[in-house]
Amino acid sequence: MNREDAWQLLTEYTKSESLLKHAIAVEAAVRGYARKFGESEDDWGIAALLHDFDYERWPTLGDHPFKGSEILRAKGYPDWVIRAILSHATEITGVARDSLLEKTLFACDEMAGFITAAALVRPSKSVLDLEANSVRKRMKDKAFARGVKREDLIAGAELLGLPLEEHIANVIGFMRERADDLGLRGTL
Repeated sequence: MNREDAWQLLTEYTKSESLLKHAIAVEAAVRGYARKFGESEDDWGIAALLHDFDYERWPTLGDHPFKGSEILRAKGYPDWVIRAILSHATEITGVARDSLLEKTLFACDEMAGFITAAALVRPSKSVLDLEANSVRKRMKDKAFARGVKREDLIAGAELLGLPLEEHIANVIGFMRERADDLGLRGTL
């Protein structure tokens, strides 16, 4: 497994710039946690980068993430990568989040999307000056990023055994490392 091949696979199935940036954001967050937990950043990053690679082509739950898993299996990706991707949609796949990677992928998926949305509504349009307390305030606004289940954001932090504020701050910090790639440098 290498990132270049994973990126090629992602871009073969995903053309939407926002979905590509989401994949990079989740990858950045999961890589950051891999570093924090003493795991392989490259391995965890590839799983994160590919977690939604089939979504644009097969957005219906039930097709996603099963279609992508079949493709990954045919391409020889390891079972632990496929399982992690299946587990990020436990409610559809029935695959429990047991490993630290599986918990981390779930915890970072929706959080990265929510943080992106929170950064983009700032006057600076930047993740570089976004703080965890601002994200917490946005979570209380049910009209903001309405499609993100707040209970998933909270459950993700709990799965990692972290206070919500700390998880938010961690993901912001990890995403700052890739601000340019994410289009989240803004005016700063």
